[in-house]
Amino acid sequence: MSAWTESDLTTIGDATELQATSRRKDGSLRNYVTIWGVRVGDDIFVRSAYGADNPWFRRAVTAGAGRVRAGGVERDVTFIRVGPDSSTHSDIDAAYHTKYDRYGPQIVGSVVGEHATEVTLRLDPHIS
Repeated sequence: MSAWTESDLTTIGDATELQATSRRKDGSLRNYVTIWGVRVGDDIFVRSAYGADNPWFRRAVTAGAGRVRAGGVERDVTFIRVGPDSSTHSDIDAAYHTKYDRYGPQIVGSVVGEHATEVTLRLDPHIS
């Protein structure tokens, strides 16, 4: 069950962009990067548009924890890799298409399809 509030899900899900950062080993936060994210049900997902070698993605996977902010919401999160065999990927693709198709197929194509399954992260909020 998601620990996101409905308000947070709506705000983050409706935001065109979100900013994400990972934690360093000493617990401090790295610089934020701007990325696209989508809401699917009670979850928020992000994907690396430039593959698994993208520095923010590598750092997020390695750290496992960080923070996101969008639309005035800021939350500490855990980055959870979504396996390529997850049935959720088609719903994530559909959410990206619905939200971002207006930017054109080349841009949206960087975060949808089979190649995007290996670079999908679910953002789980830390419960305070």
